[in-house]
Amino acid sequence: MYEEKQPVYHIETLIRQYGNDVLRTAFMYVKDSHLAEDIFQDVFIKVNKNLSTFQGNSSIKTWIIRITINTCKDYLKSAWNQKVVPMTEYEENTIHTDDDYTAVEQQDQNQLIRETVMKLPDKYKDIIVCVYYHDMTISDAANILKIAEGTAKSRLSRAKEKLKTCLEGRL
Repeated sequence: MYEEKQPVYHIETLIRQYGNDVLRTAFMYVKDSHLAEDIFQDVFIKVNKNLSTFQGNSSIKTWIIRITINTCKDYLKSAWNQKVVPMTEYEENTIHTDDDYTAVEQQDQNQLIRETVMKLPDKYKDIIVCVYYHDMTISDAANILKIAEGTAKSRLSRAKEKLKTCLEGRL
């Protein structure tokens, strides 16, 4: 009987392959690019530190995104976050052409959708982020969220209904 060997992962390769996914996920949760970059670093420090404990029960991407979501949730629950209001930089939008107007309008719609998703209860927000922002299958999303596939399907359905209700008339 042959024992299956775990693939060897190198942190540089993982950062190159999944770094954008981690950064996007972090930004979705914290809505600040600098904080998202800090979380990105924290996630890959945790990944590097715990890589030897990865058992292969899910894909490496699923494992890394789960670490990212947990790190974001920990940050959002922290006392520091609740007491400190991040400074944001404002840029003046100048619209020169119809294409610029369309791009700004699309950007505004995307921002509204993102904000609405982030206001959903965690169980709905998490499934939306996994399926629509990371293009995961329902099965992968269920695995990462540690829920049954049927539960993932019903949460996704309820999340879409909630989004539809919240966004009606606004888009």
